[in-house]
Amino acid sequence: MSVTQSGRGNVSGYEVVHASREFRTLRRHLGSFAGPAIALFLGWYFLYVIVAAFAPGFMRIRVEGEVNVGLCFGVLQFVSTFVITIVYRRWAQQRFDPQSERLRQRLDARRKP
Repeated sequence: MSVTQSGRGNVSGYEVVHASREFRTLRRHLGSFAGPAIALFLGWYFLYVIVAAFAPGFMRIRVEGEVNVGLCFGVLQFVSTFVITIVYRRWAQQRFDPQSERLRQRLDARRKP
């Protein structure tokens, strides 16, 4: 892509990076992780809410002592949040961060005189 392809004259480095194939690939990779993770988490969360609303008797079933199914579901909401965060962190370090670093270096190289 030429630096002056736009009708406005000079194109900023950010616009060049944004229009690049590498950036589109980076966004697609992020979406390939984020989309399913969001869908899984929201599905799990809404299952919790729906069961709590429509099956309160089930949520009151005691598991151990004063601990009931509803409390277990609630704690598992927090656990699933941490699990998703840990999985994302590992995924990002292996796949996303190296690609984004290359793009950052490309942008920095364009800004240097």
